[in-house]
Amino acid sequence: MDHIWVRIILMLFGSVGASSAQAAVDSYRFAHVTISTPWYIFIFLLMGVFAPFVIMAVLAWRNAIRKSDREVADADHKHSVK
Repeated sequence: MDHIWVRIILMLFGSVGASSAQAAVDSYRFAHVTISTPWYIFIFLLMGVFAPFVIMAVLAWRNAIRKSDREVADADHKHSVK
């Protein structure tokens, strides 16, 4: 029974100390929002949206080059006899 009271008292002291720390975290002191912040967000999202399209274009270009090299190699090996 004594252990329960000790736990309750420790929890009360802990909650009193946590309320002041939570108030400090919720303030704008940690988040410096300036006029350039929306631009940083825009550039970050722009890279995230356009990166798959750039990768898709590079892979399509690479596949087209590989396909044309394969067709040239096949044309060199197959001589048509008439």
